[in-house]
Amino acid sequence: MEKQDLLADYRTMVLIRSFEEHCQQQYTRARIGGFLHLYVGQEAVAVGAIGALKAQDHLVTHYRDHGHALARGLEPKPLMAELFGRSTGTGKGKGGSMHFADKNKNFWGGYAIVGAHLLLAMGIAYSIKYKREVLGQADQDGVVMCFFGDGATNGGEFYEAVSMAALYKLPIVFLCENNEFAMGTPLSVHTSVTEIHKKASPFMPGERVNGNDVEEMRARALYAVNHARTEGPYFLEAMTYRLRGHSAADPQMYRTRDDINARRSGDPIALLKQKLIDQNLLTEKQAKQIEKDVEKEMDAVVQFAEESPAPDLSEAWTEIYSKPL
Repeated sequence: MEKQDLLADYRTMVLIRSFEEHCQQQYTRARIGGFLHLYVGQEAVAVGAIGALKAQDHLVTHYRDHGHALARGLEPKPLMAELFGRSTGTGKGKGGSMHFADKNKNFWGGYAIVGAHLLLAMGIAYSIKYKREVLGQADQDGVVMCFFGDGATNGGEFYEAVSMAALYKLPIVFLCENNEFAMGTPLSVHTSVTEIHKKASPFMPGERVNGNDVEEMRARALYAVNHARTEGPYFLEAMTYRLRGHSAADPQMYRTRDDINARRSGDPIALLKQKLIDQNLLTEKQAKQIEKDVEKEMDAVVQFAEESPAPDLSEAWTEIYSKPL
């Protein structure tokens, strides 16, 4: 990767981390309601993988979606406003944390039902192939990237999606973020196949990658996206670790503070920062300036959300269904 690309990735990862830490603060102040699933510790997966996509490609993800939205280029202000339930939010304040979306960026959400969105992603991929091969629309060359967690691979939707994608050789990358826990249940307890990519091996090629290394993540995602665009589905299992609980209200009784501290050596932001310093691409002073700039940006983001109006009551029954039904 070029120097400017690595530095841009580093800043995006710092932005995602800061966004999530501000979300936690605002949640404890009751300015954000409902469920809140933070992406702290997994930033390299989103930044590395989504950076491999082109503008015409599509992205479908799960409820831990803040990092994916920021990596796809959605602006932090409307995202925070959405969390505050304000009319300036990406969903006009009606969706909240688990339902970020932006059709202009082919970012289709943000789904709360574990695993069900794999079938939606498969459907988008089917639509692309049908338009290109049956309707003759040559400009339909997009790829779908679908994010989900390790726990989602235990549901029937997972097998339905990978089976259909393989049958029709659909342009889709299945990307499992294996953070070693399905809510509070360790990987070894919730599945008999702990190397998740092997679950998809009867259907498509795939591999396990280091999800804490943004360069490796980008390289393997580029390969996977190209394979999906030219040959059919591909499976990536990104090994990562979330440094906060399943949700903002999770007391984390299933692991100790020592367990978490031991895994901080694999913090993807710290790893990338040290790599950049070792390669003389970044200094400590420049790193601190990036952090300072991001914090200043986040102050403006929170202020924007605070000062934005709530949706009008008349909005309660609008935009519930697409038109026409």
